[in-house]
Amino acid sequence: MSLLEPHNLPFLIALCVLGVIALLQVTGVSEAIEGATEFDSPDGLEMGGLGDALTALLGLGRVPLLIWLAALLFTFAAVGVIGQTLLTSILGTPLSAGWATLAAGAAALPLNSLAMRPLAAVMPKDETTAIGLDELLRRDGTIQIGTARAGSPARAKVIDIHGQAHFVMVEPHDQAQELRAGDTVLLVRREGQTFYGVHYESPHLGLEH
Repeated sequence: MSLLEPHNLPFLIALCVLGVIALLQVTGVSEAIEGATEFDSPDGLEMGGLGDALTALLGLGRVPLLIWLAALLFTFAAVGVIGQTLLTSILGTPLSAGWATLAAGAAALPLNSLAMRPLAAVMPKDETTAIGLDELLRRDGTIQIGTARAGSPARAKVIDIHGQAHFVMVEPHDQAQELRAGDTVLLVRREGQTFYGVHYESPHLGLEH
């Protein structure tokens, strides 16, 4: 049975759309589409019981939208072509394109939903450790290069709560101070991209090494 026959046209179209999705994935365009079509509810809004139930029933939200759509298209096309082939071999004639679309769609939705749970289990989860600059305040930094003076910052290395290193420009909080390479400082405030730090031996902290 050929996909080019009229009664298989919906499944040919589904496979063509699947090919477009694959192209989007390869070119990276899909990332922009994913960002604009997430199923997360806006802050302060809830989908409600019916919406949540429908989303869970369809398997939406378990995997990225384009992955879900690609799986649905593949399932729809596979069910449709196999079903038309079986009907032709048993009854001698396939369903019309319209009836075949309805039957394959009705079967593909629950089958695709069942496939989403194991697929979601094996897919890597997106995690972010991105932080705002203000979250580096009250953390230790080490002057890396140069000497920091008032109006002349030096580069410092700061380790965030996730253990990631950030390199920021630091000036002394006390304008009479200098912070030299190797000094450990506490970042106490920020103005724009510049942080202001206090050396651990500074009387502002009352701390000793």
